[in-house]
Amino acid sequence: MSYPGLPLHRQHLASRWTCIASLLACCVLSHFGTCDAAEPGDIASLRVSPQTVRVDGMNRRQQLIVTGKTLAGREVDVTGRCEFTLSKNDIATVNEAVVRGTTKGKVELRVRLGSHTVRVPVVVGDLSTFPAVHFANDVIPILTKLGCNSGGCHGKQTGQNGFKLSLFGFDEVFDYEALASEARGRRIFPADPESSLLVNKAIGRTAHGGGRRVQEGSAEHELLVEWIRQGMPKGKESDPRVKSIIVEPAERVLSLKGRQQLRITAVFSDGSQRDVTHAASYSSNATVVAEAEPSGLILTGVIPGEAAITINYMGNVGVARVLVPRPQTLASYPKLVENNTIDKLVYAKLRKLDIVPSKLSDDATFFRRLHLDMLGVLPEPSDTRAFLADERIDKRSRVIDRVMKRDEFADFWALKWADVLLVDRQKLGERGAYEFHRWLRKQMATNRPYDEWVRELITATGSSGTNGPVNFYRALRTPEELTRAVSQAFLGIRIDCSQCHHHPFDKWGQDDFYGMAGFFSGLKRKKLPAGREFVHHAGYKPTKHPRTGDVLLPKPLGGNALEDGSEGDPRVDLANWMTQPNNPWFARLPANRLWKHFLGRGLIEPEDDLRSTNPATNEPLMAYLTGQIVSSGYDLKALMRQIANSRVYQLSSVPNATNFDDAQNFSHYTVKRIPAEVLLDAISHVTGSPEKFPGLPAGTRAVQLWDNRLPSYFLKTFGRSERTSPCECGKSNEPTMAQALHLMNAPEVEAKIGDPAGRVAVLVADGKSQAEIVDSLCLTVLGRPANKKDRRIAAGLFNGSPPRRAAEDYLWTLLNSYEFLFIH
Repeated sequence: MSYPGLPLHRQHLASRWTCIASLLACCVLSHFGTCDAAEPGDIASLRVSPQTVRVDGMNRRQQLIVTGKTLAGREVDVTGRCEFTLSKNDIATVNEAVVRGTTKGKVELRVRLGSHTVRVPVVVGDLSTFPAVHFANDVIPILTKLGCNSGGCHGKQTGQNGFKLSLFGFDEVFDYEALASEARGRRIFPADPESSLLVNKAIGRTAHGGGRRVQEGSAEHELLVEWIRQGMPKGKESDPRVKSIIVEPAERVLSLKGRQQLRITAVFSDGSQRDVTHAASYSSNATVVAEAEPSGLILTGVIPGEAAITINYMGNVGVARVLVPRPQTLASYPKLVENNTIDKLVYAKLRKLDIVPSKLSDDATFFRRLHLDMLGVLPEPSDTRAFLADERIDKRSRVIDRVMKRDEFADFWALKWADVLLVDRQKLGERGAYEFHRWLRKQMATNRPYDEWVRELITATGSSGTNGPVNFYRALRTPEELTRAVSQAFLGIRIDCSQCHHHPFDKWGQDDFYGMAGFFSGLKRKKLPAGREFVHHAGYKPTKHPRTGDVLLPKPLGGNALEDGSEGDPRVDLANWMTQPNNPWFARLPANRLWKHFLGRGLIEPEDDLRSTNPATNEPLMAYLTGQIVSSGYDLKALMRQIANSRVYQLSSVPNATNFDDAQNFSHYTVKRIPAEVLLDAISHVTGSPEKFPGLPAGTRAVQLWDNRLPSYFLKTFGRSERTSPCECGKSNEPTMAQALHLMNAPEVEAKIGDPAGRVAVLVADGKSQAEIVDSLCLTVLGRPANKKDRRIAAGLFNGSPPRRAAEDYLWTLLNSYEFLFIH
């Protein structure tokens, strides 16, 4: 392979790095592990749930869960390994731990595993008639379970093949009309329910683009036929509705390649309950750890960790948490050094998983890591030398305090918040983007309490040319856009789905979405000269539900609605509600954001998706960090300092035999690629050749840019945020082949390395020896003195080559190294 523009003496190095990059791009994650199921002889006792089985009416069923308690006191699911027998076979049937009635009566069910037997009474009610089918309670769950009303099928905006359903069944009236009346009722044939198009397509008897979705003769097939036979009843308004679901078990520790059957019970408005395990939908937030089958059976893989299984039934959501420890238990867990409470809470979780944290990082690694994570800059060689020579025990905490006082802190964190808050020059104009960015930097420089500056932003009023936060309301023009952005950016609630239908993984519905939108429905924007705008709120304005037409009062998520006709700017009420210390989301979100920034992964992922069905991997730690923000008066710097001082943050990124596959529990530092702006500044710094940005003063760093649209091929290639979504997800820190090729081949990088006034030229001009040049470059680029390997590689380049060319080659090699490009 040739590299146009790259000096020939560097071609062989580029070829080698291309091969390495190709190999890395093709790598896949390998799984390791062994099955650790308890043998029947290890079981001390059995427990069956429910203790009494009641089946009332045709098509009703009851899922059983059999839990064995081992001799060691651990509970394991043995449902799939038990033998089930009935004292009478004409009363009920049991198949795969599911009991169904045959005729009215009582029977005894014997559950046996090894030498253990448990007897369960089974009561079967009147089966002479099929229970009245309720469209919303019975039919819609089938359509949801089978994916018929999903976004990829008939639930998408345009429907599928002329047939449209509401997404996830949020509009039962629309769905009923679509099935029973639309297209002259061609989908239903009441005279012969079995011949209905709905039924035939579902069981595959008639050609169907989605294939066969229901097995002929199954309970779902029977229910669809019976609904038509009963005259397609809608159900009455007074009929009981599902109010909540009960998930059993809610938590369980499983082995690798383990199994756990779930049992889901729907609780109705009249207090009645029904087993809906077969009708609920299941999804996992960590499929590499555990997944759930449509039957509610959880299967774990070969990677230890934690997963949350989300269960959804008729808009009601629940969660089952699964913890999978390592199969190899430690004879004795080592005593660990704790710097603060963070370490204590992380280590408590690691002990449960039998994971030992990595060793402490060396001083040079920590020093470089701290500067990049806290300031977005590389440390100066002189500062690195001084830190390495410092022998004081508390030198790490001292340098943390010193670093946090530097001016670069405000630049770096203003950039991060500008990404989240959509400081986009394309939408705000130059003046608007500049003022918004300048205001954000001031908040960071003065360490203004988080709740105070968020309150000012939410209630911002005035001219966009002089009042920075007003521009937040220029980037987002409609109440709907503002609802989505405010909810995600400041509460960690992704409420987008609820604009059109009930959220599939959370409790939010359209009432919640448009109640929140009511706080912004009275916003007014008046054009001013020079592309500026004057933004203010004209006061309460009624908001109508788009589907029902009902008038909705402004109402915060999970809070109380404002009084009808309330005066003044309702955003003040929203800001008051948001910043209350007991708000369950406001402080939790920045705590999770900061943790992810420093540790490479949020306690909750994605970091701005806070919901009950997406729990933290370490809930006690999440609660502690949240509490620290509130108790400190929303001082984000205080939490940053505490995280940086923790031993967990200072751990090495090199894994050990117990934590090499741990990606959730912070047993070692997570390696991260340097962000685009920081990397460009780092290259400029180590080459001694500052980047020149058009129209900006010499020496301006990429991190200081307020204009996210300033042309830069480097920043675009390395994932600069487009600022189109209220999160950091717009910025990509994932390495790509294009990035590797750019570093190897870009004329701009080559020009920096060979700059006549750059670092290499100065070192050579000063008459530095080969050893001094190598040591200086390693200290500048990698943040550590040169080692034997570095000197050996350098010797091969310097042998027979002019000193400057050899030094440039060596610097080029360091810039393309893993050690430079990543924070580790």
